[in-house]
Amino acid sequence: MNFIANKRKTSKYHVDITEEGKKKRTYKGTTYDSLTELKFLQEFIEPKLESGEILSYERQVEYVLQDKFKYKDKTILPIKYRSDFNITWSDGTVQVFDVKGNPDNLSLLKRKLFWLRYPELNLTFICRNLKYGGWIEYDQLKKLRREAKKNKN
Repeated sequence: MNFIANKRKTSKYHVDITEEGKKKRTYKGTTYDSLTELKFLQEFIEPKLESGEILSYERQVEYVLQDKFKYKDKTILPIKYRSDFNITWSDGTVQVFDVKGNPDNLSLLKRKLFWLRYPELNLTFICRNLKYGGWIEYDQLKKLRREAKKNKN
């Protein structure tokens, strides 16, 4: 049996990109980038929409972190960031969410650039971790994991 021929097709972030995988990530006619994003919508956004805590949300809002420029007659393309969800809370504030399993170095760098360019917006990396109660901010999760590791030793 050829192992490579039977390997499941996934993206670089291990998302199943087959038709079956896309069906699992489709909800109310929209296909989400990951099952975790879909769960965030279902478990976090929708209940708060129903209760009135959230007024509205948008998906895939694009931000320019660095404009395009010329360098030695070469055009350098802009650096962009695309949010997973932008939520408008009932008090009118906007919070930008990036749903993460585990952020890579590029994501962390783009977060720094976002904070520099858009200090008025609250970009939050959020993770789903059942051990620590479900939806939790990445920085808080990182701190809890560090403490747990320290206490284990």
